[in-house]
Amino acid sequence: MDSHYRQQRVSSLIKEELSRLLIELVQDSSSGLITVTRVEMSKDLKSAYVYLSLFGTQDKNRLLDLLEKRKGFLRKSIASKIKLKYNPMLIFSLDTTADYEERIERILKDIKKDEKGRG
Repeated sequence: MDSHYRQQRVSSLIKEELSRLLIELVQDSSSGLITVTRVEMSKDLKSAYVYLSLFGTQDKNRLLDLLEKRKGFLRKSIASKIKLKYNPMLIFSLDTTADYEERIERILKDIKKDEKGRG
């Protein structure tokens, strides 16, 4: 139970600090809006799986590449603010939850439209 709470606490701290860093160092008019939607920690707290939502940019892969290049600096910055036994490895990926929700919503609207057409 304690390890699960610790995972949640560390992920919350990393999410806060990483969000701040991305706004200050990475986000600009060409990158669009970058949001850290969630951070999941491995059980040993050595890896942080960072899920990002990107709006206003067409080239999401370019932005992920940029984050990969700055990963070392971001890790170092996080380590200077959050005192942990291990400085976790950052693993970035896109959060597809919003796309999934939009797709479900579209399907439900189509079903309602079909039902109205029949009735």
